[in-house]
Amino acid sequence: VKTKDPFKGWSDPIKLAFNGIDPSLFFDDNGKAYIVHNDAPDQGKALYEGHRVIKIWEYDVVNDKIIPGTDKIIVDGGVDLAKKPIWIEAPHIYKKNGMYYLMCAEGGTGDWHSEVIFISKSPKGPYTPAPSNPILTQRHFPKDRANKVDWAGHADLVLGPDNKTYYGVFLAVRPNEQHRVNTGRETLILPVDWSGTFPVFVNGLVPMEPKLKMPTGVTANKTGKDDFFPAGNFTFADNFTADKLDQRWIGLRGPREAFATTTKNGLQIKPFPTNIKEVKPTSTLFHRQMHQTFSYEVTMQYQPASEKDLAGLVALQSERYNYVFGITRKGNDTYLLLERNEGKPRSRETSSTILASTKLALNTPVRLKIAAEGDQYTFSYAQEGSDFKRLGDVVSGDILSTDVAGGFTGCLLGLYATSANTAVPK
Repeated sequence: VKTKDPFKGWSDPIKLAFNGIDPSLFFDDNGKAYIVHNDAPDQGKALYEGHRVIKIWEYDVVNDKIIPGTDKIIVDGGVDLAKKPIWIEAPHIYKKNGMYYLMCAEGGTGDWHSEVIFISKSPKGPYTPAPSNPILTQRHFPKDRANKVDWAGHADLVLGPDNKTYYGVFLAVRPNEQHRVNTGRETLILPVDWSGTFPVFVNGLVPMEPKLKMPTGVTANKTGKDDFFPAGNFTFADNFTADKLDQRWIGLRGPREAFATTTKNGLQIKPFPTNIKEVKPTSTLFHRQMHQTFSYEVTMQYQPASEKDLAGLVALQSERYNYVFGITRKGNDTYLLLERNEGKPRSRETSSTILASTKLALNTPVRLKIAAEGDQYTFSYAQEGSDFKRLGDVVSGDILSTDVAGGFTGCLLGLYATSANTAVPK
């Protein structure tokens, strides 16, 4: 996609005629342009599982397409093919002092992840790996270190506000005390020392610290202000009376406005006949889990008309791995229940277990809360004039982790309503 003004919208997607992932544009100072990307080796030339290559194409900026026949493999496997490196990906080309630098992630998205760099006299190579590779990794350190950051790599470089200092943004994870990843891959930043031939992430090869000094030229920390997203510890409250939903609320497989309406009394949700376990648009509004320790709370007024109706909260890694904490009906009674949904091994089926349930009178609004301390999650409820009471036991957040459920986006905490409920209270 492209635009002359990001605030005024983007073009329709322009399909590029190649396979693979992680394409990146490079515009040279002579007017030529290129695209680099990850791809599989040529047919029949894969040497091992995870063997990938980096390809480059010349790019026609007038007609927005690659130039056929200009493709070339510029990295085969990684820094040293003899060591069988895996998943070379996320390439970016930079030009400095007349030389071309190709920076890539290597090692796969796990505890062997890293960032490596190559140099060449031409954008199309040949590229020589830096002798100091990797230039960023957290692979060598004890699992139980303080302020643990892991799986660091998949980076890009940018000049800071002083137009001299480089910074590197990269992806990494913050595992909990069980060494599981519930907050997903996150974007981090470090200063980069490029005073020598090759750039090096400052303190990127030692255990990372949780805080950095502000870049030179930045006079104020606007985190959480002026539409900048918050980081660190914060509190966010939304009474849903604004004309538009806050941008941090995430829909799943469809526009949020298709089922949610803001009113003077709060948010009104019109449930889809879709269960959270289905791969369809769901009537859910999510906020990402951004902390190991958190609480997430909603006050709701709801009367289920039948056993097919349910509304409440959900902690979700995917349609196959989630906890549903909601109000439904059984016969003439209303219940609050906690359901654990977990994918069956070597199957696309989901195993559903009701962990706890209780009858609930709905003559006053109900407050529902999900809270966690590391791997331990609790689901609690309260009604007018009462303290929160936990429903069921403390449960593990294992099914909300990348390690158990797969995926890299992390746990989502959300408001959920459905008219296709299948959870039956005990």
